[in-house]
Amino acid sequence: MINFKRSAAVLLGLLATTALTGPVPAAADEEPVGEPPRVELVLDVSGSMRAADIDGRSRISVAQQAFNEVVDALPAETQLGIRVLGASYRGKDKKVGCQDTQQIVAVGPVDRGRAKAAVATLRPTGFTPVGLALRSAAQDLGTGATTRRIVLITDGEDTCAPPDPCEVARELAAQGTSLVVDTLGLAPDEKVRRQLLCIASATGGTYTAAQSAEELTGRIKQLVERAGDTHTRAPTVVGGTNACDKAPLLAPGVYADREAFSEHRYYRVPVRPGQELRASVSMALDRPVNRDYGVLLRATAADGRELVRGADAGSGRADVLSAGLRWSASADDEDAVKEAEEAAETEATTVEPTTICLVVSNSFAPRPGTAANPGMPVELTIDVVDAAPAPDGPDLGRGWVLLALLTVAGLLTGLLAGLLTRWWVATWREN
Repeated sequence: MINFKRSAAVLLGLLATTALTGPVPAAADEEPVGEPPRVELVLDVSGSMRAADIDGRSRISVAQQAFNEVVDALPAETQLGIRVLGASYRGKDKKVGCQDTQQIVAVGPVDRGRAKAAVATLRPTGFTPVGLALRSAAQDLGTGATTRRIVLITDGEDTCAPPDPCEVARELAAQGTSLVVDTLGLAPDEKVRRQLLCIASATGGTYTAAQSAEELTGRIKQLVERAGDTHTRAPTVVGGTNACDKAPLLAPGVYADREAFSEHRYYRVPVRPGQELRASVSMALDRPVNRDYGVLLRATAADGRELVRGADAGSGRADVLSAGLRWSASADDEDAVKEAEEAAETEATTVEPTTICLVVSNSFAPRPGTAANPGMPVELTIDVVDAAPAPDGPDLGRGWVLLALLTVAGLLTGLLAGLLTRWWVATWREN
């Protein structure tokens, strides 16, 4: 009975708090605890991997050596899996060959000897079902709170589409699967490069062309090690709206969304007096777009008045554009000052926050044949901190005070200039 009464009291207290402060903003997920990084290496073992054009060796032998060295240097906490494609079917039936993908090492703590033995027996054989292998690798890694990584090593374009591997990558990203695909190309082919770049861009990964055994080994090691540094909790998936009054209310955190071409998406953030809103947005160009595009991030009041805006800026990557802004109530914001004064007069114990609308806009236009759905990936970062007061500058006054000060300064300057000129003329005549 006592416990029931206490529970009821706590519940009533929470309801009262909610009634006073309004709806609780959606919060980004907290940091995970104890989940190790998970990586799956996906290796192309199709017939083209027999080509001996990397340091005079076959592509498959170079890849096998790289895998062995990576397994030996694998960080102890990393869970690794290995999947292959085109490795077992030797026939010419494309329908059968395009289903040829197997996981030869399950994702988990690695048995180094078993993993090396499994890779050593691979022989280039069949077709190249990259799209199917990516879908299967995503299933191998499973779901979780943290980001998982796929490292795809291939020398050729997918020969089994559909499913198109680039579309598969976009689907995985749109599902909020917290999955990053890094791609490594073993052949200097422009079609392969474009396809691998598209796969990587759609998921926030990287593309690298490996032209030697050292480059391949070094890059795979780097990507596996990076998984240990970047497997923190992925952004929380949120859906922006087309109007401020319907927009989701967000707390500080990192959020992921999708935005269509030339769209405006709205989000709301509560900001109390004495606080400063800091926000940034990054948009990935995961498909071909026309030139002269941009990203705009704006903060507006609930009635639509624009408070501040941040235009796009380069991020060092041609496939990502970012923008950021800062806003806090100041003496120039009459509405905010009025609200603060009224709160002080009434001695209110709770000061209601000002709801700021964040508007993410883009001016992208698709090239002919470019898919419009799903929208392009958007990552929104929000933080609310104590406002830093602006440094005080010298106050020269206003109105008649400023005019009098300038008049006196002008008279003194003229008098000093006259005295210096008179002294100089007298000195010149004597000499």
